[in-house]
Amino acid sequence: MIFYLVVSSVMFFAGVYGFIARKNMLAILISLELMLNSVDLNFVVFNRYLYPEALEGFFFTLFSIGISAAETAIAIAIIINIYRNIKNIQVNQLDKMKF
Repeated sequence: MIFYLVVSSVMFFAGVYGFIARKNMLAILISLELMLNSVDLNFVVFNRYLYPEALEGFFFTLFSIGISAAETAIAIAIIINIYRNIKNIQVNQLDKMKF
């Protein structure tokens, strides 16, 4: 169990670093997905450790995966529209958008 929690912690902090350090919107989205996947891994590990016969952690994980897939689809659509308008997806240049 400890190994999975270490892997989940490394994934989460790598996602936090990528979210803070990157300027590209797609890289930020990938970092956010990495953080969500580490939370899903924690759901499964704690469910298996605390309640081995129950499946609540697995259902939470499946629900979270579905929500993150919808969030990713919407975010990619927004990024594509931003690219069509300003031909750039760097976060520091998004103040040049027109209303």
